[in-house]
Amino acid sequence: MGLFDRLDRSPRMPTPEEALAGSATPIAPPERHFVSGARLAPPFPDGLEEAMFGLGCFWGAERALWKAPGVYSTMVGYSAGFTVNPTYKQVCTGQTGHNEVVKVVYDPTKTSFDALLALFWESHDPTQGMRQGNDRGTQYRSGIYTFGAAQREAALASKAAYQAALRDGGHPGTITTEVLDAGPFYYAEEYHQQYLAKNPDGYCGLGGTGVACPIGVGGVGARAR
Repeated sequence: MGLFDRLDRSPRMPTPEEALAGSATPIAPPERHFVSGARLAPPFPDGLEEAMFGLGCFWGAERALWKAPGVYSTMVGYSAGFTVNPTYKQVCTGQTGHNEVVKVVYDPTKTSFDALLALFWESHDPTQGMRQGNDRGTQYRSGIYTFGAAQREAALASKAAYQAALRDGGHPGTITTEVLDAGPFYYAEEYHQQYLAKNPDGYCGLGGTGVACPIGVGGVGARAR
């Protein structure tokens, strides 16, 4: 069997032994955000915090997140896989294990991790496994990659709360979102950064379930402030 099952063509994660060899040379990001002019690489201003999400094709995901109040900067890249310094072409083979992710740098005095979690859940369908809509592959899986115990606790609590909301809203799916400690983040190629600002008519496959996220109800996410 290959990385796609021969019967249903379902994507599956490679093992570390199956993963493609990486590169010694990382992809260098542009200095500034195409929309806001903020920095795309450290150092960032003091007092800012980071979050990282995978919710399908990172073009539309990044646009949803850069528009959020309190967000200083966003950048797209690859994470949660095995190959060091992967390229987009390599990630699309399904043989690096990486997800297409958006890293968010935000001001916790102007927004919260709670608010970002609510946007995450409502912006995609987290019940589809390794796909979003017609986009199929390991790089399109739903994931929250946490920085510290407070984020992890809030992410898991929000996952349980949103599963209950989906059930109550009549959505039949079971959430497949992975919640993992954030690992290495590899910047995607320059043309992917803020792609839909550079190409306003470009493809965006992002679509939610129509079910609101109950962040803040019963204390969900409160500890991540």
